[in-house]
Amino acid sequence: MEGVIFSSAIFLFVFLPIVLVLYYLSDYRFRNVILFAASLFFYAWGEPGYVFLMILSILLNWFTGILIDRVKSRRVAFLILSAGVTINIIILVYFKYFTFFASVIISALSGLYDFGDQPEAIPLPAGISFFTFHAISYIVDIYRGQAGAIRNPLTMGLYISLFPQLVAGPIIRFHDIAEQLKLRVNSYERFGSGIERFVFGLAKKLLIANPLGQVADAAFATAAADLSTPTAWLGITCYTLQIYFDFSGYSDMAIGLGRMFGFEFPENFNYPYISRSVREFWRRWHISLSTWFRDYLYIPLGGSRASKATMRINLIIVFLLCGLWHGASWNFLVWGAFHGALLSLERGPFGSFQARLPRPLAHAYTIFMVMIGWVFFKADTLSHAVGFLHAMSGLSDAVGIAGDIAPLVTPKLPFVIAAGVLLSTPIATFWARDWRTRRFPSHSKEPYPSPLGEWLDKDGPPIFLARALLVPILFALCVSELASATYNPFIYFRF
Repeated sequence: MEGVIFSSAIFLFVFLPIVLVLYYLSDYRFRNVILFAASLFFYAWGEPGYVFLMILSILLNWFTGILIDRVKSRRVAFLILSAGVTINIIILVYFKYFTFFASVIISALSGLYDFGDQPEAIPLPAGISFFTFHAISYIVDIYRGQAGAIRNPLTMGLYISLFPQLVAGPIIRFHDIAEQLKLRVNSYERFGSGIERFVFGLAKKLLIANPLGQVADAAFATAAADLSTPTAWLGITCYTLQIYFDFSGYSDMAIGLGRMFGFEFPENFNYPYISRSVREFWRRWHISLSTWFRDYLYIPLGGSRASKATMRINLIIVFLLCGLWHGASWNFLVWGAFHGALLSLERGPFGSFQARLPRPLAHAYTIFMVMIGWVFFKADTLSHAVGFLHAMSGLSDAVGIAGDIAPLVTPKLPFVIAAGVLLSTPIATFWARDWRTRRFPSHSKEPYPSPLGEWLDKDGPPIFLARALLVPILFALCVSELASATYNPFIYFRF
């Protein structure tokens, strides 16, 4: 998958310029064809064997949508919808979870039967969790009457495969983008805003997430016996910032790329680390995923209308599935259950108590719980997570910085951490010209820039010139980092 990441030189200097030139030189009637072909090429570049699986998904869900739209009986439409959702889930389960479930069953029955070796892992198609959720939202939206079925299979193909959001989101619901798939009008201002947003996301990824990720990886690769308490806290602090800047940086790049081609995607992050409760955190973190689970699973299960006991059970179910969506391992299930349990607690008396806490204490509680959760998310196994938490608790006998981490603790690291902490707040939002027009769901409160940002953002010559200088400077720094660094993963590609 290295060839298809947005922060690679071949994407920045070969693929993207060629696609933009072909797109804008072509007639309006052929622009969807250009984008669809580019998106299939983009996917086949990293996953040549699975591009046919994506085409199968496109055709299956296109045909299912037409059937749902045409039948008169709601009962028959529901049966078709159920069959379509089931097939999508079966495909996802086979590729992503078959090996995990088979291993669990074999381990459970190993005392009774000799199954031989554990099953070999099935290679995971990139972005399968994302494009499966796109497909399900499409057929459900048609069943609910929120959108009409797509008649042109090419348009359906573009919705599923659109390369800016193909392999790591954000998850775009069909009714949010249906009209844009038919007709898009762009402008120099919006195109420039797309470049700006893309560069900001690229800088998040290369200048903040990658340096912190190296420290986090080294800390989590350290044996529990050698992991001192300061090292453990340094590792989880770096990972907490890395996963935010890695994933939100990718989302910024996706939004920027979409804007370059005339699309306007909803926001996927809203400064989650300023939250004062875990409930608020989930209104700000990976908004497209949490909103998808809310609209397509939690509310159909009864949502907040159910009894308190049922509501809490539903929250646990939703977040167990949310954890499983991220990966087939016990760690992700525990991470999901942990967040589900916290949300259930915050819906009761504890939530009322927590809401009355002074703002710094409420914020400290939220960040602490989120960081505990990230330990399970990052660790390879449950025992690994427990050992890491043991070191964080101060019970480790190790002292100092482990040998593999010491070379990474450079004079630059405190500045990168400080930049990460500051930029995970809305303090610098005003640098983006689009901050006033970003699309957020109604449940995600939008933070506004500081009073200083409001004062500076007057669209006058000073801020215009500063923005004009900032983007090329950041891009030059990113190119320099690309040329000198070899560490360039994308965390969410494995989902």
